[in-house]
Amino acid sequence: MKNFDVLIIGSGLAGMSLALRLAETQKVALLTKHELLDAASAWAQGGIAAVMSDDDSAENHIRDTHVAGAGLCKDDAVRFVVEHGKDAVQWLVNQGVPFTRDDNNHAELHLTREGGHSHRRIAHAADATGRAVQKTLVSQLKEHPNIEVLEHHIAVDLITSKKLNRTTENRCYGAYALNNKTGKVYTIGARFTALATGGAGKVYLYTTNPDVATGDGVAMGWRAGCRVANMEFMQFHPTCLYHPAAKSYLITEAVRGEGGYLKLPDANDKTRAGERFMPAHDERAELAPRDVVARAIDYEMKKRGLDFVYLDISHKSPEFLKSHFPNIYEKCLTLGIDITTDAIPIVPAAHYTCGGLVTDLRGRTDIDNLYAIGEVSCTGLHGANRLASNSLLECLVFSDAVVKDIAAAKSVETPALPAWDESRVTNADEEVIISHNWDELRRFMWDYVGIVRTDKRLERAMHRINLLKDEIQEYYANFRVSNDLIELRNLVQTAELIVRCASMRHESRGLHYSADYPNMLPVAADSILTPKN
Repeated sequence: MKNFDVLIIGSGLAGMSLALRLAETQKVALLTKHELLDAASAWAQGGIAAVMSDDDSAENHIRDTHVAGAGLCKDDAVRFVVEHGKDAVQWLVNQGVPFTRDDNNHAELHLTREGGHSHRRIAHAADATGRAVQKTLVSQLKEHPNIEVLEHHIAVDLITSKKLNRTTENRCYGAYALNNKTGKVYTIGARFTALATGGAGKVYLYTTNPDVATGDGVAMGWRAGCRVANMEFMQFHPTCLYHPAAKSYLITEAVRGEGGYLKLPDANDKTRAGERFMPAHDERAELAPRDVVARAIDYEMKKRGLDFVYLDISHKSPEFLKSHFPNIYEKCLTLGIDITTDAIPIVPAAHYTCGGLVTDLRGRTDIDNLYAIGEVSCTGLHGANRLASNSLLECLVFSDAVVKDIAAAKSVETPALPAWDESRVTNADEEVIISHNWDELRRFMWDYVGIVRTDKRLERAMHRINLLKDEIQEYYANFRVSNDLIELRNLVQTAELIVRCASMRHESRGLHYSADYPNMLPVAADSILTPKN
């Protein structure tokens, strides 16, 4: 057993920033499934939205967030995040993050604009902001004497008073974690635990997320007794590179923000881009919010039997494209696509989980001493659709809020915790069951719970989920845990929560579009699920 003041599960921007801030006064463990740069934050190309210029205002950013969120954002959460935006970006600047500077004034950050934003307010590091941020923080994390980084560890489950049969309290005391290199499960005790595990994009067949995005925090929190909200709002990024040699490669929102056009393939030559189609779907055209753009692409692809559409920014100068999108330029070039002359083939893909574990404005869940920050949480900021580049901002603002709450909290000692019991399990006999069920789950979620849904599709998905849950639980109860088994167990639980939330919503709002209920109800309400005792 290991003991810490704070256990942080997840190493994206939420987890890293929380660890660095806490380590000034606390002994911290940072748990990550693979290595520190494998989180979704490192894949973020766009940037961080914050009001930084004189011609912008907090009210503008708040209004844009509410518009994108389709009436479901909580105003106190939106204001809390937006009003702390500039401080959040400044904290990263102070850490040494190499943000792109304005060409005319190197003392100022270059601000770009993305879909749904009325002003330029996206601070970025070229077209690889997430990786620049993560790389800057990694070196500080590894050198800090108060932070122990546990790479290649996956949390199995939270340790709560319920597990310890303490009925007088509802408290988290840490987690069990599997060391993927040794195969041993360890007990990690902590006075405070924070879930920063990211989203659940891997529940779908096509996603822009890294392989680690398997809904672990949502599933663990749900099993421990936390409420979950708005899981039906899965954001599908409109522009994922379509190429057999490019796995989950995102083409940032900023390409459209800087003037890129979405086009159909040319009727006479499918290898070339033809006419624009977004103006026919929305007056904001390519700058419409992601849900509008993703549905428009999905509509055109299904209507015309297309495998992809094109994103074309070749009308901009080569110098502009190479300086603003150097990583996209190089990546596409390796695949035979020169974005200075060619259009980029793209498809929508699962991108961001807007729902999650219900928290307050201090990051607290329903369980004492358990926090959730970043994509795993549902703070009320995103509503029915996340506004571009608000996600990294949320990570930073809420990590600071959690630090302040822990500093003010009453200290509680961690009791003696039981070791992981595997006395009644054996080594797995046929691991093909895991890979088969994983593939089946992701395929039917894509087909039945994708960009457009119906009641019948949701019923079919739930029927298959119930069958898989029984099979996976039997496997989990009888065989030693592995990384793949833990992730599959979490994925099927997360899939169930997505379908249950979607089935509750008899309307189309934001990212949830139902062909059976195409209109939006006059009153916006959250889809909240409460676990049974």
